[in-house]
Amino acid sequence: MPDSGAKQLAGQVALITGGVRRIGRASALSLAREGAAIVVHAQNSRDEAEALEKEIKDLGGEAMVHLADVTDETAVKGLIDAIIERFGRIDILVNNAAIRKQTPFLEMSLEEWQQLLSIILDGTFLCTRACVPHMIKNGGGVVANMGGISHHVGAKNRVHVAAGKAGLGGMTRALAMELAEHNITVNLIAPGGIGGERSKTSPESANKAGTKSIPLGYMGSFENIANMVHALCVPAGRYITGQTIHVNGGRFLGP
Repeated sequence: MPDSGAKQLAGQVALITGGVRRIGRASALSLAREGAAIVVHAQNSRDEAEALEKEIKDLGGEAMVHLADVTDETAVKGLIDAIIERFGRIDILVNNAAIRKQTPFLEMSLEEWQQLLSIILDGTFLCTRACVPHMIKNGGGVVANMGGISHHVGAKNRVHVAAGKAGLGGMTRALAMELAEHNITVNLIAPGGIGGERSKTSPESANKAGTKSIPLGYMGSFENIANMVHALCVPAGRYITGQTIHVNGGRFLGP
């Protein structure tokens, strides 16, 4: 992202859940370059989180690391309390935490189904509910939820992921209406066809489909998604709310 000089998010604090790899990491760096202090969240990956914290600080930014299970109400409260103690505010929440398992439907256990839905939906619910009072106190804020293309085009072996992300779409629209009076925007970014190193819970086979289904003819990057997160967080993007924004090279065209 080009540096225009003025940092549009200076003085603001951004929490990015699942922020140590791929889209989360790219989003953290993008918002840090714009002046936001970054809370690098992970469930277990302390080494990666601390490496990203150092990278942000080396850029001249502020950052802190906090490990927490986003499906645990007490752990989420501890996360938000730690942010307020350190920075005194929260302005931006990027609900990015997820696992992306692929399992045939008839082999899917109830435990796996519930685990995926809990991280995607319960995690978003708990983190958003904990952050919103602080955003209201600040006079507004931004919630960016991370969806996906699966529930729009269908996907084998990802019924649980598609169901969770579809639920996230409904949550996004409802929250956008409820929080608009507090100057809080809520949007859903739906990535598709993103290349690069896969997460530990997303098999390499996800990259082997190639680019035949992508009209632009190439895979997207983590930075393509981070740029959309950035666009929603800066002042110019604050008239956008309740939307599902597709970033997929034209693979899916729709609302």
